[in-house]
Amino acid sequence: MIEKVVLSKGAEKDLRRAPRRIASNLKTWVELVEISGLETVRAIPGYHDEALKGKRTGQRSVRLNIAWRAIYTIEKDESGEEIVRLVTVVEVSKHEY
Repeated sequence: MIEKVVLSKGAEKDLRRAPRRIASNLKTWVELVEISGLETVRAIPGYHDEALKGKRTGQRSVRLNIAWRAIYTIEKDESGEEIVRLVTVVEVSKHEY
Protein backbone atom coordinates (compact mmCIF):
# COMPACT_ATOMS: atom_id res chain seq x y z
CA MET A 1 0.00 0.00 0.00
CA ILE A 2 1.35 3.42 -0.96
CA GLU A 3 1.23 5.57 2.12
CA LYS A 4 3.86 8.28 1.85
CA VAL A 5 3.94 11.36 -0.38
CA VAL A 6 6.97 13.59 -0.90
CA LEU A 7 7.01 16.85 -2.83
CA SER A 8 10.07 17.45 -4.97
CA LYS A 9 11.81 20.82 -4.73
CA GLY A 10 10.40 21.67 -8.15
CA ALA A 11 6.85 20.85 -7.02
CA GLU A 12 7.28 23.00 -3.89
CA LYS A 13 8.45 25.87 -6.09
CA ASP A 14 5.49 25.35 -8.44
CA LEU A 15 3.11 25.46 -5.46
CA ARG A 16 4.49 28.80 -4.28
CA ARG A 17 3.50 30.28 -7.65
CA ALA A 18 0.12 28.51 -7.83
CA PRO A 19 -3.11 29.93 -6.37
CA ARG A 20 -3.74 29.08 -2.70
CA ARG A 21 -6.73 26.93 -3.59
CA ILE A 22 -4.49 24.67 -5.69
CA ALA A 23 -2.06 24.22 -2.80
CA SER A 24 -5.00 23.41 -0.54
CA ASN A 25 -6.36 20.84 -3.00
CA LEU A 26 -2.95 19.17 -3.26
CA LYS A 27 -2.64 19.09 0.53
CA THR A 28 -6.03 17.36 0.71
CA TRP A 29 -4.96 14.79 -1.89
CA VAL A 30 -1.70 14.12 0.01
CA GLU A 31 -3.58 13.64 3.29
CA LEU A 32 -6.04 11.25 1.66
CA VAL A 33 -3.22 9.18 0.16
CA GLU A 34 -1.37 9.01 3.48
CA ILE A 35 -4.51 8.02 5.39
CA SER A 36 -6.34 5.76 2.91
CA GLY A 37 -3.64 4.71 0.45
CA LEU A 38 -3.16 5.64 -3.18
CA GLU A 39 -5.29 2.80 -4.53
CA THR A 40 -8.33 4.06 -2.61
CA VAL A 41 -7.80 7.69 -3.65
CA ARG A 42 -7.45 6.69 -7.32
CA ALA A 43 -11.04 5.42 -7.16
CA ILE A 44 -12.33 8.93 -6.34
CA PRO A 45 -13.64 10.17 -9.71
CA GLY A 46 -13.01 13.88 -9.05
CA TYR A 47 -9.23 13.47 -9.14
CA HIS A 48 -9.21 11.83 -12.62
CA ASP A 49 -6.02 9.94 -11.76
CA GLU A 50 -4.52 8.77 -15.06
CA ALA A 51 -1.32 7.41 -16.55
CA LEU A 52 0.48 9.78 -18.90
CA LYS A 53 1.77 8.97 -22.36
CA GLY A 54 4.62 10.03 -24.63
CA LYS A 55 7.64 11.60 -22.98
CA ARG A 56 5.82 11.40 -19.62
CA THR A 57 5.41 7.60 -19.72
CA GLY A 58 5.81 6.26 -16.19
CA GLN A 59 4.24 9.33 -14.62
CA ARG A 60 0.63 9.87 -13.52
CA SER A 61 -1.48 12.99 -13.04
CA VAL A 62 -4.32 14.03 -10.77
CA ARG A 63 -6.59 17.02 -11.29
CA LEU A 64 -6.45 19.68 -8.62
CA ASN A 65 -9.14 21.65 -10.43
CA ILE A 66 -10.27 21.95 -14.04
CA ALA A 67 -6.99 23.56 -15.16
CA TRP A 68 -4.30 22.48 -12.65
CA ARG A 69 -2.63 19.06 -12.43
CA ALA A 70 -0.15 17.41 -10.10
CA ILE A 71 2.26 15.06 -11.87
CA TYR A 72 3.65 12.23 -9.76
CA THR A 73 5.74 9.08 -9.91
CA ILE A 74 5.69 5.94 -7.78
CA GLU A 75 9.03 4.79 -6.36
CA LYS A 76 10.45 2.43 -3.76
CA ASP A 77 11.36 4.00 -0.44
CA GLU A 78 14.97 4.48 0.74
CA SER A 79 15.18 1.01 2.28
CA GLY A 80 14.13 -0.60 -1.01
CA GLU A 81 11.16 -2.41 0.53
CA GLU A 82 8.49 -3.51 -1.88
CA ILE A 83 5.57 -3.15 0.55
CA VAL A 84 5.87 0.55 1.35
CA ARG A 85 6.06 2.70 -1.72
CA LEU A 86 6.65 6.38 -2.17
CA VAL A 87 4.72 8.84 -4.28
CA THR A 88 6.81 11.81 -5.39
CA VAL A 89 4.96 14.82 -6.77
CA VAL A 90 7.31 16.13 -9.42
CA GLU A 91 5.34 19.03 -10.85
CA VAL A 92 2.25 21.13 -10.30
CA SER A 93 1.24 22.98 -13.44
CA LYS A 94 -1.58 24.62 -15.27
CA HIS A 95 -2.88 22.27 -17.94
CA GLU A 96 -2.74 23.53 -21.50
CA TYR A 97 -5.84 23.09 -23.62
